[in-house]
Amino acid sequence: MTSTPSRPDRSSSALALFVAAAVAIAFADSSVVVLALPQLYVQFHTTIEGVAWVVTTYNAAVAVAALGLIMFVHRLSATAVLVAGLVVFMAASIACSLAGGLGFLIAARTVQGVGAALLLAGALPVLAVLRGSAARGARVWTLAGTFGLALGPALGGVLTQAFDWRAIFAAQAPIAALGLVAAARVRGEAFVEEGWRPSLARLLPANLCLGLVFGALVGALFLAVLLVITGWGHSPIAGAAIVSILPAATLLARPLAARLPRLTAVYGGASLLTAGLVGLALLPFASIWLAMYALALCGFGLGLAVPILSDLALDLGAGLTRSGTLTIGVRHLGLVLALALIAPLLASELPAASDRALLRATAVLLDSPVGLSKKVPVALDLRGAFAQARQGEIPDLSRPFDAHGARHDRQLAATRDSLIGTIESTITRAFRPAFFLSAALAALAALVAFLFRRRIVS
Repeated sequence: MTSTPSRPDRSSSALALFVAAAVAIAFADSSVVVLALPQLYVQFHTTIEGVAWVVTTYNAAVAVAALGLIMFVHRLSATAVLVAGLVVFMAASIACSLAGGLGFLIAARTVQGVGAALLLAGALPVLAVLRGSAARGARVWTLAGTFGLALGPALGGVLTQAFDWRAIFAAQAPIAALGLVAAARVRGEAFVEEGWRPSLARLLPANLCLGLVFGALVGALFLAVLLVITGWGHSPIAGAAIVSILPAATLLARPLAARLPRLTAVYGGASLLTAGLVGLALLPFASIWLAMYALALCGFGLGLAVPILSDLALDLGAGLTRSGTLTIGVRHLGLVLALALIAPLLASELPAASDRALLRATAVLLDSPVGLSKKVPVALDLRGAFAQARQGEIPDLSRPFDAHGARHDRQLAATRDSLIGTIESTITRAFRPAFFLSAALAALAALVAFLFRRRIVS
């Protein structure tokens, strides 16, 4: 039986905050390392596919572990599940921060994903106890998860720029430790009745929509970040500032989601997410403001749709833990399937786009009115910059021009700006098929909601 809910006091609220922080960081880990991928690429001398596994293995481990837990999680103490998850997650986070090779990092990320699945599954009923009711606990869990997922890339970018990629994982250990303190002080046990029979007619449509929405978010959380950092050459902290519009818009949308009819919120959220991803696909050039506008649409759509779908995916009665565990698995399964579709598509587009960018940049330099006395040394320096790009480093293409007087020579400066703009526009267009695929997943979520609209309203 579940423990009898009570009104939360200040102590319980503080403990719930610590548990919610652990939930947020576990969801954030789905995308927190994206801005650090260029550093990992260079440090471990690997391939794009290699570093992509740092993201994919975590999400795959969460999905597999959560779906496996559904069979027996009702026989366990939710507090014990939460504690076990926090311990494994904390230890794996420390291991990730100490990784000396890509293989070890990927293995540690897998263990971290298993810990996250336990953590997220156990946190839901524990939050229900701490907040005094299943409904209030579920709201905290959903808010923490939604905001954590949206905040992940920005948080990772700040830590990468201020320190390096290892700081991303080192910073997670203290948060997990605070969660452990909170779990140890929970009064009463949160058990789940064994007689639960899932309402598949209600849970499956909501979970299917959530899986598709989370898959679509690969476009906003993975592709957009890669475009800003590797395509446009911004620093991790600048990239973090750009993508921070996503969690901000998500928070702004939540009050509106509570006032709208369910179908309106779900349709509107999925449609805004689709529109934002189409906007990213159709970026005409490297425009920070247009990208931020598109990401704001994605964030607003996330804030509208996910809370409603999460409420529908959770059984606030006897099946709270198992329905929560199911939706954890489905969400991360959506992320994994989207990554499996999008990563190869992007990997096939980028090499050809790089060759086109090089040819167009060469044409810009040859056609410029700059004299040969400056054009030749700039071209030689650019060759070294392009060699850096082939090795996985992000080159500063303005440096060869500035070194030869672009700050004082208007013609040389104009050539520099034209060349960089040409390269950025070519790379930007290479991301279009992947963004369109992400948008298609969001549109499919809206279609599923339409087909099962009666079950969403009821």
